[in-house]
Amino acid sequence: MTASFPIFLVSTPGLEAPLCAEALEQGFAGATVVDGGVAFTGTWADIWRANLVLRGATRILARIGEFRAMHLAQLDKRSRKIPWGDYLDKSVPVRVEASCKRSRIYHDGAAAQRVAKAIAEEFGAPIAEDAALRIMVRIEDDLVTLSIDTTGESLHKRGFKEAVNKAPMRETMAAMFLRQCGYTGTEPVLDPMCGSGTFVIEAAEIALGLPPGRERSFSFESLPSFDARAWQSLRSAITPKTTDLKFCGSDKDPGAIRMAGENAARSGVSALTQFDQKSIEDLEPPPGPPGLVILNPPYGTRIGDKAPLVTLHRTLGTVLKTRFKGWRVGIITADKNLAGATGLKFQPALLPVLHGGIRVALYRAQL
Repeated sequence: MTASFPIFLVSTPGLEAPLCAEALEQGFAGATVVDGGVAFTGTWADIWRANLVLRGATRILARIGEFRAMHLAQLDKRSRKIPWGDYLDKSVPVRVEASCKRSRIYHDGAAAQRVAKAIAEEFGAPIAEDAALRIMVRIEDDLVTLSIDTTGESLHKRGFKEAVNKAPMRETMAAMFLRQCGYTGTEPVLDPMCGSGTFVIEAAEIALGLPPGRERSFSFESLPSFDARAWQSLRSAITPKTTDLKFCGSDKDPGAIRMAGENAARSGVSALTQFDQKSIEDLEPPPGPPGLVILNPPYGTRIGDKAPLVTLHRTLGTVLKTRFKGWRVGIITADKNLAGATGLKFQPALLPVLHGGIRVALYRAQL
């Protein structure tokens, strides 16, 4: 099937613009920001490549149908007219999930049930609640949009990170924050509170040109449109680049340093990365050209734990201003006052982003 159809890239809320920029850079022509993500028109080959190469998308949806429905009987009738055989394999179980907003059909479960029944009775595919392949039904203002989730497990699961510390930064978010800091893979990156190493590993992979989906499997592999040979040639066509740059992380927690090293080894970037147990006071720029310092420091959600964090941010600001001349800085925090405690002159604020249920923002400065 080579005909083109609408494709939707699900974004972390607040990071739609950098994801759109990445999609255009990767050759997905016509990509535009829409509510909740990025949309463009493409083919199944574009679906495979998007899952393979895009660092900022959460998942990739193939839009397969759109119609209006004012009540459940109408939803049932119109769902039966979708040519399910063009998209699904009779032997592969599917599950159906629905979300209803501002619509006369308001019950998610009942909507999902009607579409599932239509698929089972008209096409004959088995319906199972634990099926890996998911059909998504979105009903907004009485407009029904049917999509296939071609990804499976969220794209932040690259398939390498086994060890994580508490409140880890998702790889998809880390990649977009790196992009918003102007990082393109041609300068060193340092994270002085690296935790399990997400920023450092992501930066090293970008520098080497390693696609994020290179080692994992995807839901689209169980669709009749999947061409295993074409997929294999797409993956093998990627040739890693070489770089002399070093990507460094430090943390005062020895457990975090061990985790980061293990994660870097699984990602295949050990040769480019270095992780040291170190406090902020002892931070020094690595040898070589200036680059980017990026970090997601603790921001504390209880009132009583702010004083030590203010001290930590002051120290960070002093160390950066005195030792890191010529470097850029990106600090992700939920607390504007903590960012201000660094004493750095920040560029205009970017859109806030939801991280673990907390609204955070990226603060950027040039030293």
